[in-house]
Amino acid sequence: MKPPSLSIPDAQLDLRGTPCPINFVRTKLRLEKMQPGGLLEVWLDLGEPIEQVPDSLTMAGYQVEQIIDCTSYFSLLVRRPFTEQ
Repeated sequence: MKPPSLSIPDAQLDLRGTPCPINFVRTKLRLEKMQPGGLLEVWLDLGEPIEQVPDSLTMAGYQVEQIIDCTSYFSLLVRRPFTEQ
């Protein structure tokens, strides 16, 4: 299995400009449509979105694999679990 830094996302979701908690809801809905084990890249704004969304996803049972600071936004790699919680 490839390390997370080399993982290629199966889908991408640009949520820059989307307020909390709508960005979390949209991320969760997109993950639920993906195949188990699927990797989603989410773009989030600085501040509340990057502070809240990763923790909320982890609490909902998703695996946050990587957070990359892209200066004006953050790229979040999150994986849908193979088995549902």
